[in-house]
Amino acid sequence: MINFNATDKKTGALMAMDASATGPCWINLVNPSDSEVNLVSEITGISDAMLKVALDEEESAHIDIEGKSTLVVVDIPILEESGSSVLYSTQPLGIIFTDKHFVTVCTKESSLISDFLSERVKGFVTQKHDRFLLRLLYRNTAKFLQNLRQIEKASHRIQTELQKSMKNKEVFLLLELEKSLVYYSTSLRANEAVIDKVAKFDAVRADVFDLALLDDLVIENRQAIEMCNIYRDILSGTMDAYASIINNNVNIVMKLLTVITIILSIPTLIASLWGMNVRVPFADNAGGFWILTAIIVVLTTATAYIIIKRSGRMK
Repeated sequence: MINFNATDKKTGALMAMDASATGPCWINLVNPSDSEVNLVSEITGISDAMLKVALDEEESAHIDIEGKSTLVVVDIPILEESGSSVLYSTQPLGIIFTDKHFVTVCTKESSLISDFLSERVKGFVTQKHDRFLLRLLYRNTAKFLQNLRQIEKASHRIQTELQKSMKNKEVFLLLELEKSLVYYSTSLRANEAVIDKVAKFDAVRADVFDLALLDDLVIENRQAIEMCNIYRDILSGTMDAYASIINNNVNIVMKLLTVITIILSIPTLIASLWGMNVRVPFADNAGGFWILTAIIVVLTTATAYIIIKRSGRMK
């Protein structure tokens, strides 16, 4: 998918354009075909290889300059539905700009780009490429923070359910959240390196407004990294705690089963001895059965009392 847009210089509203437009514009590509890539390459003068860099889902965040084209690749957060749960992941976004064109390339539609297309983000101008880049990076960091808060809420909800009933489903959900935080932490640190390089752009350093926006961007990104690390540590500690609780519960059950086995072995042993085809005590006694029953009850009760008392001392 490909679309051409530009902001009106007077009203600041975002207007749709066509491929024949000659003025500066923003070109957004979503999982483009080869023909769409070739078309954008002919219009902008950007090489096909540079336009396809961000289509690799394993591409890491970086900045590359080729002639008059500047490529900025950053990781953006995405949500993927998996059954009844939501997976938090990241994907690369390519931002390429020349003197006249600003191009964004991504393999999937993202809420980040949708916010700009629907004009939910105010104050951006497609003609000012450095400021538009900073707006994109700032909004991207805000998306990370928003998703981190959602992960925290999901974690609390799952932990509450785990306290009521230990189920494998909730444990697996916590593992998915922990994996998402690993992805987010890696992406945010890679984006931080990109932001540091963007801060060295001459056009950014020459504009007071851009410098102020850059400072806010750096602060927000550091906050996102710290939040991600905190949530990751908390979730990791929670997983260890639940693992210990599960092991403790297993030990309690095994201990109970062992006690029951020991207690039941007493009547089984006595019954086995008096069940043999040899002469045994009380064999000729009319009340022998009741005497043996009394002996079994006394020995079983005494054994149970001793085991329970010793168990109480070991706690």
